[in-house]
Amino acid sequence: MRRLPPVLEVILRPDRRRPDPPAVEVDMRRVFAAGAAIWAIALVVCAVLWRTGTIDAVPVWSCAAGLALSFVGLVWDRRHRHRP
Repeated sequence: MRRLPPVLEVILRPDRRRPDPPAVEVDMRRVFAAGAAIWAIALVVCAVLWRTGTIDAVPVWSCAAGLALSFVGLVWDRRHRHRP
């Protein structure tokens, strides 16, 4: 019998698939906090550029929305954190 290519073998015979690797533990608070810091820096830069007339207000509002969503992520992480 002809040997199947590896992708087709996994699709047609899932029982021969290797087991999944273990999940990587990530502290999402650090991820959301880093994102909030980056959005805050971008907000300050865009606000200065907007006040000098270099750019319009759209980037400022985009940075403000990104910063707000970072804080939403922090609240979400606090409510859904798995405690051992």
